Amino acid sequence: MAKIVKIQFQTAGRLYDFRTGDLDITIEERVIVETERGKSIGLVVKGPFEIDDRDVPEGLKTVLRKAVPEDLESAARHRAKEKDAFDLCLRRIRERGMEMKLVKVEYLFDGSKAIFYFTADGRIDFRELVKDLAHAFHTRIEMRQIGVRDEAGMVGGLGICGRELCCSSFLREFEPVSVKMAKEQNLALNPTKISGQCGRLLCCLAYEFETYCTLRKCLPKCGKRVSCGSVEGEVVKLNILDGTVTVKTDDNHEVIVRGDEVKVESTPERPKKPAKDSEETKPKKPQRGQQRTQPGRPVKERDENRDNAARTKEKP
Repeated sequence: MAKIVKIQFQTAGRLYDFRTGDLDITIEERVIVETERGKSIGLVVKGPFEIDDRDVPEGLKTVLRKAVPEDLESAARHRAKEKDAFDLCLRRIRERGMEMKLVKVEYLFDGSKAIFYFTADGRIDFRELVKDLAHAFHTRIEMRQIGVRDEAGMVGGLGICGRELCCSSFLREFEPVSVKMAKEQNLALNPTKISGQCGRLLCCLAYEFETYCTLRKCLPKCGKRVSCGSVEGEVVKLNILDGTVTVKTDDNHEVIVRGDEVKVESTPERPKKPAKDSEETKPKKPQRGQQRTQPGRPVKERDENRDNAARTKEKP
């Protein structure tokens, strides 16, 4: 059996699995691990738990060691250098008039590389900018373009609900969100009310979408004729969470009734459209080379009239 822990490298970031090895690791401990970018310091958020050796992914790395106070002091120094790097890079961007927005600067644990996160509408030629930054900080520089959702998660802030943004507090993965989710929850399709700080649809629209779909199945649709005791009329409004419907009666009165107490009236069948003419009654089109005749007029009579007209034209 192998012991596994899940580690995050930033708040609400993606979780990565690592072997514990011979270390006795607990939750909320900081550890040093080897990643594709080099050594990094991470926070244990889940585990340790055991899984079968056959289920362990190939190439899964092992935690190097627990973080010591010197490691935490080094990380704090890098956090201070990130602020200086951010200010300098922002000045260079403004001096060069580059159409890009700097979001965040991150130093690796050992200080061997600085990563500059930015957003832009298209491709940016930042070769000269990288030269300036490398000359100023004497380390490797990486420019990484991100999307607006990732920007909101890095910057953070408060949503229209008054709480901290989900993407910067606990939401680790972005789920697809559509306008259909807002319609199903009877929300006003106002872009300012259903859009988040990033300008995209609110991630929280997906939280209760399945619940609304389940509750709506127990209620009649708007426009249906229903009856509930002595009340008969047309459904004009649904309150999905309360499980009630608003019925408009024939005398233009609105009554709120329980959705599980209404009975949907059967709609009368629509009159069927008259069947089209059958092939037997349709006049058949003449085939190529076949003479067309008017109904009730013999072919011989038409030919005689044509001959008389031709003789009349021959007279001087």
